[in-house]
Amino acid sequence: MKDPLKMLRQVQQMQGRMEKLQKELENETVEASAGGGAVAAVVSGTQKIVSVRIDPDAASDVEMLQDLVVAAVNEAIEKSKQMASDKMQALTSGLGLPPGLV
Repeated sequence: MKDPLKMLRQVQQMQGRMEKLQKELENETVEASAGGGAVAAVVSGTQKIVSVRIDPDAASDVEMLQDLVVAAVNEAIEKSKQMASDKMQALTSGLGLPPGLV
């Protein structure tokens, strides 16, 4: 059995790294667009919408505009989740945990 104090220190170090990563993700953003750039959404690494940009020409068709906003926001959220997952995987890669556990 491994040294319990050593394991505790490793857990505490990991908690510190994860807190730092969370703060980094709050400040990082991803952007996605729809309709050839008519609508763009920016989302933080913690899946919060930072901004939505709409080309005024796209406002003439409300139904299309609604669909474009939904598409851009959903794509940006997916990109944000992937970015967070990639960073978390890089952080935990040295732990020897089974995939999907963290």
